[in-house]
Amino acid sequence: MKRRERTRQLIELGGLIAKADLIELTGDDRAVILGLLVEAAATLRGEAREQQLLLWRRRGRRAFDSDLSGDAMSKP
Repeated sequence: MKRRERTRQLIELGGLIAKADLIELTGDDRAVILGLLVEAAATLRGEAREQQLLLWRRRGRRAFDSDLSGDAMSKP
């Protein structure tokens, strides 16, 4: 991956962290944010991988579709 592409990818991923309100909800505690991501990665290594991906994909699409307004991220 070229440097410019990698930079864009990192900016987009940071934007998703912000859109999910994780910066505010964690008090910008990067150890907590990393812990959340490590936990998600561990879940994806488990037996429930496909089911979890389906759930997270649905929630993500719903959040995008609702324009990421207010409590769109907190609805199950």
